[in-house]
Amino acid sequence: MYDVIIAGAGYAGAVSARVLAEKGKKVLILEEREHIGGNAYDEVDEHGVMIHTYGPHLFHTSDKKAYDFLSRFTNFIPYHHTVMGNIHGKFMPIPFNLNSLYVAFDKEKAEKLEKKLLKAYGAETRVPILELKKAKDPEIRELAEYVFENVFVHYTMKQWGYKPEEIDPAVTARVPVITTHKDGYFTDTYQAMPDEGFTKLFEKMLDHENIKICLNTNAFDRIKLKDGKIFFDGEEFNGKYIFTGMTDVLFERKFGPLPYRSLRFDFEYHDVSSYQEAPVVNYTVSEDYTRISEFKKFTCQKDVAGTTIVKEYPRAYEPDSDMIPYYAILNDDNKALFAKYKALADKYAGLVLLGRLAEYRYFNMDAITSHALEMAEKI
Repeated sequence: MYDVIIAGAGYAGAVSARVLAEKGKKVLILEEREHIGGNAYDEVDEHGVMIHTYGPHLFHTSDKKAYDFLSRFTNFIPYHHTVMGNIHGKFMPIPFNLNSLYVAFDKEKAEKLEKKLLKAYGAETRVPILELKKAKDPEIRELAEYVFENVFVHYTMKQWGYKPEEIDPAVTARVPVITTHKDGYFTDTYQAMPDEGFTKLFEKMLDHENIKICLNTNAFDRIKLKDGKIFFDGEEFNGKYIFTGMTDVLFERKFGPLPYRSLRFDFEYHDVSSYQEAPVVNYTVSEDYTRISEFKKFTCQKDVAGTTIVKEYPRAYEPDSDMIPYYAILNDDNKALFAKYKALADKYAGLVLLGRLAEYRYFNMDAITSHALEMAEKI
């Protein structure tokens, strides 16, 4: 009955399903949750506020192909995302920029540092922290240490559970100071939010006569892998099986579990029109949570008086728990462990690993859209 079976109705599964359905393939999606959309799922809470159930999702991309594809299923509303950092009670723009200087330091010192930065690096430049730390000017090096310590280190320790000495220098190198007075978290060509939300986008994407969706269905109950063959409901299946879940679970953790970071979300409703100055405030040096997001500020919702926020607590993922694995922990040992599972998967000609869990890597929404489009075209 089916040419393709897909485990999971998130971006990886939904995008590939739509492309294949339009090519005339009969597609079955097995989704263990009670809804489509994966972690991008959004819904209206009991107070009438549109929330992102699995944490904030903000669409941004410079990939026109991905943007154009998703635009088929939603009207995008332009949205310019800003983030503030709460640093010892002072709220300043993140990434750290010239405006941040005037919050962190007194006016005289900030003006002096601004002139030095502009002279040394020019305007509108993203200067990596490691480059600033090597500057000949001692005051620029002092600024670099301030940003490294107050914006990056403690926040990263909370997010990943690392000690400072365990943080990969390659990660540090990506932390910039930006020589601009323009606040903004992203620099992509397209920055927007779907006008009816992400769930509606997925509903329209999956509305095709060649797509059947089974919710509340664990793919492992219906699909088995054995001796290089794929079995669906007990019979050999010769089509393609696109798997978007955890690859270590697919192979019963034969070599041990792949480590992930998870998150706990604490939602709060407040009977005020606005809870905080920015859509997202990062708590870089204080609190156990990493950030507070206020949904109304990035969903552009204006029809409710109160507001719902969410506090985000990183934690280690515990296998076989009800936790959700969010981020692969990409070090050499974990990459080597995943390679063992990938070698097992390669023995199944019809099996396709697709997505951040299945491929043990991180994708933004635009990146997984583009990746799934390419994978579906190959199929």
